[in-house]
Amino acid sequence: MASILDEPIAPNPHHYRPCYHCNKIDYKKVTTTWWGGILGPKLLNHVKCNNCGTTYNGKTGQSNLNAILFYTGSILLVTMFLLYGLSLLGLL
Repeated sequence: MASILDEPIAPNPHHYRPCYHCNKIDYKKVTTTWWGGILGPKLLNHVKCNNCGTTYNGKTGQSNLNAILFYTGSILLVTMFLLYGLSLLGLL
């Protein structure tokens, strides 16, 4: 009878945490997203589980939802301030 201890351990080259949804270590680094382009996933250590498809923070093993909301909100706020400043200067 095989036990869970007999399963081979997947290589973990980046030493990221397992998926919080299925507890597997089989992941792929996300290179680009609709919300963060190329920079966002790198800043948030965004990975995708190859087993269940859940995306999460590889360093913490938790969801990136709050960090994504903060990241996109910050970008939106900075953009609004820049547009407002340019309109005050008459450049828009």
